[in-house]
Amino acid sequence: MALRTGHVGLNVTDLDRSLAFYQVALGFRLLGESKEEDRRYAFLGAEGEDDRPVLTLWQQAQGSYDTTRAGLHHLALEVDSVEQVRAYESSLRAYGVEFAYEGVVAHREGSASGGIFFHDPDGTRLEIYAPSGTDGAPAPSATAPTCGFF
Repeated sequence: MALRTGHVGLNVTDLDRSLAFYQVALGFRLLGESKEEDRRYAFLGAEGEDDRPVLTLWQQAQGSYDTTRAGLHHLALEVDSVEQVRAYESSLRAYGVEFAYEGVVAHREGSASGGIFFHDPDGTRLEIYAPSGTDGAPAPSATAPTCGFF
C-alpha cells in the first residue's frame, strides 16, 4: 500500500472571503460548493487539472489559525520553477498579502529549493516553492528550516 495526499481540508471563518483569496490570489478554481447556511464548504481544484479536489474549505472555524495548537503546521504548494514562484509573489502582492520574508528565500542555507511564505485571510501559514532554482538565495535562519518558524 502506498498512501498519497488526496486533498487538504482547511477550516475557515468566512467562506466567501477565503474563496476570493484562493481563487483570485492563488488561481484555484471552484469545483463545487454548499451554500446551506450552517454547512458551507467549497471544493477547489488546480487550474489545468482534472476535476479532482485539491483543497476543501470548510466554514467551521470560530477564530483565526493558532500556531500554539496541534494540527496543521503549514500548507506547502509546489510549482515547477522559481519564475512561477515569483509570478505568484506578484499576484499575492497585488492582492495585498504580507510576506513572512522578503522575496524568494532558500529552504535552508545553500539549498537549491525555496519559495515564498505568507498567510491566508484566517492566518493559515502557506508556502509556494520550487524544488530548484534558488541557489544563492538567502535563508532567514542558518540553523533551522525556513518553513519551520514563520
